[in-house]
Amino acid sequence: MNLSKFNRNTSLNQLLDGFFNSTIGDFVGSDIISTHPRVNIIEHTNNYEIELAAPGLKKSDFTISIEDNNLKISVSKKEENTKDTLKEYKRREYSFFSFERSFYLPEGIDLNKIDASYEDGILTICLPKLEETKSEIKTIKIV
Repeated sequence: MNLSKFNRNTSLNQLLDGFFNSTIGDFVGSDIISTHPRVNIIEHTNNYEIELAAPGLKKSDFTISIEDNNLKISVSKKEENTKDTLKEYKRREYSFFSFERSFYLPEGIDLNKIDASYEDGILTICLPKLEETKSEIKTIKIV
């Protein structure tokens, strides 16, 4: 009769490795984790500025449109698999995704002068204010 030795450390190591090398999406489901990129909205005297963090994309991946006073930013990027780039991954944490963000535009935006740029993973959209809606900063003297 042969005796087999059970190595508890191996099972424990596999359990801990699986736990600590997993993402929260692995436990609760990736549907719950938001895949929308984060934005900063800045108000200047002459315009509003929207900064959207979306690294790893190209300018051509974005679609920006305005409909019913809503600014819509969307990306539809699909993973490209070719015979030369097929790989057998042991672990794969990033993937290509699609998203859409929309923002209600306040009154007083000059829709004809909106422009956008994409540099270093940040999409910047400049929303100029109409001349009559630009606010001036007034200093009031305290007496």
